[in-house]
Amino acid sequence: MINIGKINKLNVVKQQGADVYLDDGTSGKVLLADRKLPANCKVGDSLDVFVYVDSEGHLAATAKKPLAEVGDIAWLKVVSLNYVGAFLDWGLPKDLLVPFSEQYHEMEVGRSYLVKVFLDDKNRIAATTKIDKVLSDESVDFEVGQKVSLIIADPSDLGIKAIINNSHWGMLYQNELYQPVRKGQKLDGYIKQIREDHKIDLSLHQPGYGKVVSLTDSIIAKLKANNGELMLSDKSPPEAIYATFGVSKKVFKQAIGALYKQQLITIDKNGIKLVG
Repeated sequence: MINIGKINKLNVVKQQGADVYLDDGTSGKVLLADRKLPANCKVGDSLDVFVYVDSEGHLAATAKKPLAEVGDIAWLKVVSLNYVGAFLDWGLPKDLLVPFSEQYHEMEVGRSYLVKVFLDDKNRIAATTKIDKVLSDESVDFEVGQKVSLIIADPSDLGIKAIINNSHWGMLYQNELYQPVRKGQKLDGYIKQIREDHKIDLSLHQPGYGKVVSLTDSIIAKLKANNGELMLSDKSPPEAIYATFGVSKKVFKQAIGALYKQQLITIDKNGIKLVG
């Protein structure tokens, strides 16, 4: 079955002049809007394409990949306005519509917004800025330590809100952020804690000892690449540690302490060295 607004793997079944037709075996033929097969692709091959409904209500496909699919939340820029709404650049020739009814406030050309891509009641692809109505504040199936995909949203009194897996809100606390982030940025993160009210606290670093173990491997690799020496120690400034390994000074100290106990490194005020 073809999923509208998603990437589908379809078979190239016919080429007639400039027209190329695709089929998944159940939904009927779909016209390739690109009017040309990608290099080294021929009838009988399968092709990954984005499927949508064209202006005449027919299924169409393109080998071009959009910046977001149906169900995704993305940071997209307004490129034009007209009497039906705002249009966003989402990487395809036909811009993505945000109807006036799906805007919290009137959108402006040149500005970017967080939007969710959806199918309307006629299977047309559109977007909405009203993402609060499609996001939950409370955890359902997440587990502490789970790796998740994040999109940075707005600052709050406690830190910065982030969207988890296109479905939930979580919080990154300001005093635990050791790198700059910007609205719309996509990052990997981790579930740090599920609070008593079921709200979700996040971290950009793997919680617990697993983070330390991962860092020790990075430290050893960095030492080997620098003739067994590194001018960082437990006395180094946090900024220097973060610039090298992307972690807090506390985590770095835990990692080199573990390596020292294993007699893999020595530590002095100037830095660390590999043993042997």
